[in-house]
Amino acid sequence: MSETVRIIGKMKESRDTYTLEFKWDAPAVPGQFVMVWAPGVDEVPMSLSRVGKIKAITVKGIGEASNAIHGMQVGGYVRLRGPYGNGFDIKKGKKVLAVAGGVGAAALMPAIKETGCDTIIGARSGGEIVLDDVARKYSKNVWISTDDGSRGFHGNAVQLAKEKMSQKDYDLVIGCGPEVMLYYLHKACKEKGVDCQLSLERFMKCGAGVCGCCMMDDKRVCRDGPVFSSEELDRLSDFGTRKRDECGRIVEIR
Repeated sequence: MSETVRIIGKMKESRDTYTLEFKWDAPAVPGQFVMVWAPGVDEVPMSLSRVGKIKAITVKGIGEASNAIHGMQVGGYVRLRGPYGNGFDIKKGKKVLAVAGGVGAAALMPAIKETGCDTIIGARSGGEIVLDDVARKYSKNVWISTDDGSRGFHGNAVQLAKEKMSQKDYDLVIGCGPEVMLYYLHKACKEKGVDCQLSLERFMKCGAGVCGCCMMDDKRVCRDGPVFSSEELDRLSDFGTRKRDECGRIVEIR
């Protein structure tokens, strides 16, 4: 589905991150994403940080397209395609831990709202933590980690997740963030014997599985993901090691 929608809300989450809200009737589930058109610049994938009749995207300004989206204002319009991809599959009654790195928290918010699961949000510093206020509305336990120790646990989100998995028996870990972080989160979950579902990011031009730019081994992240199970990740040799750039060239992640 492709549609132009009116922006009805804009919130500043941090120095370089904003949330845009809009009414859109397209059905969506936690973990799906949309392609957002920045006129005259590019079309880029964005996770939905809210689903339902009122949806939202949370955008960190890291390039020309995302900064152009930052400039959009309440009352203006934005062109969307989607929603695309597979979301999180969380069965009722499961004890779930959500682990977010940076703006990866956006992709997890709908699942946190739906389940009220325990939540970890990590970033390099306290000023880069986003959406923890939203998580606290739905989750009884929200823990913060920062690499520099300026807020919460002094260390990264995976280190904190290991600690929490040792203290409580979780049935499932869901995660989103930088791929290197997710690689080690997947490894930690395997060590602890906990199932996981992780939302991955790749360079996407179409979002519909046509262009092949987001290939990971034989999987198209936009169609076969962006959420992958632990078993699927076990079979992907590119996970945490290699990706494709905007020209389709394979580059090393680590």
